[in-house]
Amino acid sequence: MKKTEKKRECEAGAPFWESTPLSGMSRKQWESLCDGCGLCCMEKLEDADTGAVYVTSVACQYLDLESCRCRIYENRTYINDVCVELTPASISKYRWLPETCAYRRVLAGKPLPSWHPLLCGSAKKMKKAGATACDRAISGESIHPDDLHRFIDYEVPPE
Repeated sequence: MKKTEKKRECEAGAPFWESTPLSGMSRKQWESLCDGCGLCCMEKLEDADTGAVYVTSVACQYLDLESCRCRIYENRTYINDVCVELTPASISKYRWLPETCAYRRVLAGKPLPSWHPLLCGSAKKMKKAGATACDRAISGESIHPDDLHRFIDYEVPPE
């Protein structure tokens, strides 16, 4: 067997996230890679002078805190003009994405967290591990944007 044939054979048995680059994933693969933690849906503030990003405990008003899913997902970028749309090209610019983010990990060649739904079959272990924002977030429905600074959870220093 030629070396290239053997390599293809090994890749065929590997999970798609280990054998397919982010840019080559189908929409279904891309969407399933998201663990649904909701951390990208937390409101953020950025210091224009320093570049520091402050992640708050306030969730986007469209994030359902019970299911940890967007209520307007298919139309989110049209309805909410500040919604973050993660794409293979944009992942690296969002340095505030958590270390556990599957997109970030796959891009860096790291394995998925042991609790990831693709490995476990459900989000139960993720919730048990405390890796979801929805258990500790508050809805942005009643929070004025000028008050977000009161809810700063952590800082992501500038690069």
